Amino acid sequence: MTAHALLGASGAHRWLNCTPSARLEENYEDTTSDYAKEGTLAHELCELKLERYLNPMTTRTYNAKHKKLKENDLYGAKEMEDATDNYLEHIKELMISFDSKPFVVVEAKVKFSDYVPDGFGTVDCLIISGDTLYVRDFKYGAGVPVSAEINPQMMLYALGAYLENSLFYDIKKVNMGIIQPRINNNSVFEMELETLLEWAENVVKPSAERAYKGEGEFNPSADTCKFCRAKAQCRARGEANLSLEFEKIKGDEFGKVFSNAEMGSILKRAQDLVKWAKDIEEYCLSACLRGEEIQGWKAVEGRGIRAFTDADLAIDTLIANGVAEEILFERKQLTLAQIEKTVGKETFEIVKDFVVKPPGKPTLVSEADKREPISNVTNASDDFKQII
Repeated sequence: MTAHALLGASGAHRWLNCTPSARLEENYEDTTSDYAKEGTLAHELCELKLERYLNPMTTRTYNAKHKKLKENDLYGAKEMEDATDNYLEHIKELMISFDSKPFVVVEAKVKFSDYVPDGFGTVDCLIISGDTLYVRDFKYGAGVPVSAEINPQMMLYALGAYLENSLFYDIKKVNMGIIQPRINNNSVFEMELETLLEWAENVVKPSAERAYKGEGEFNPSADTCKFCRAKAQCRARGEANLSLEFEKIKGDEFGKVFSNAEMGSILKRAQDLVKWAKDIEEYCLSACLRGEEIQGWKAVEGRGIRAFTDADLAIDTLIANGVAEEILFERKQLTLAQIEKTVGKETFEIVKDFVVKPPGKPTLVSEADKREPISNVTNASDDFKQII
């Protein structure tokens, strides 16, 4: 197996919906951000803790391996420990819920090449109990919650896990779960094996064949383009954005202002344009720094911020020359979130009665958002309730 599959499970939402993108991405370097590296480190910590729980491991061996992980500059101390402990507890609770000892594999390498050319992936934790295959995926990200429901990445993991174990177990259902502790997101979705195999045969297989050959139609969208390495230069995305024509929706009687319906349509498309413009800006800056020419643009040195070469020595020098120490330092209380992170969730429980959460500042989102809409307008029934 190579390090990365052309049609990997993590990018399935993209190449299933925009089949030519997989080959187009080959023209771009696969870079790794610090966030991704931090996630990899957290995964390694999860693996270590789960291996210790499942298999005999001396304290000395565990501590040595744990110490090595802590030496990484991206080690997140308490937050990373809490998140990985949360993952471990989830797996423990799942395992003790079974009537008999389940089959468990940590960091299971699975292949789904029967449906996806050279397709393979790694399942964080694979469990089989009775007629059900369980797939669990740990995500360290603290941004957008990831749902396990009809999630192509999880479904491909489950498909590969089934194919690897179908000769030994009579599997009829697959149970997929995403554990995202930093934002308290535990998402679980279960489906019949028959449904998974129908999806693999009728959706995955034909799409994967086209993607592997670089065939099919480009399908630019906010979801498919978000993590695509070609997102800045992709001509299909550019043409889709530049050729946008607002629908002819009747405005007011004079036609001098946009209607609310038109404004909603304009805003949706403007958001896509802003994201595209940002991607282009980042690409052009990188190109200039590589010595390439971008017509009409150049990279320059930004505004620098003054800093001490040795802050401690600078402070000591000021104090030695008569400057009062107390005016050089500021005592500032940590925010609620910082306090919770510092003392830990368990200790923080003792002050939970002092915590309130007022309504957040109104924000505009797509109508697909699951939150209830709000308004400053009250109706008669609300006013009546307040009176009584």
